[in-house]
Amino acid sequence: MNAMKKIRRCLSVLAVMGGALLALGGAASAALASLAPPDPGQGGVVPVPAVHTIVTGGMPGWQIALIAAGAAVVAAVIAILVDRARVARHIVVARTDGS
Repeated sequence: MNAMKKIRRCLSVLAVMGGALLALGGAASAALASLAPPDPGQGGVVPVPAVHTIVTGGMPGWQIALIAAGAAVVAAVIAILVDRARVARHIVVARTDGS
């Protein structure tokens, strides 16, 4: 492996790590966000906030399973294609010593 391939591989790894760190930083700031606690009312009692949850839709479990299965099939096909491409790039050396 020559020096340029090593440098390119190192830069690729650094780019992936930087992207992962950036995504983690963005997700962590949203996950750690919270509201300030309400001021206590009369007698130091904190009123319970009224929460009204209305579920109007969602994705059924069979659709989630179908998406997961499709993603698994696509990943397997890509892995096979990448493996076959790697095998095709190997140089075959024939033996000429007669054995």
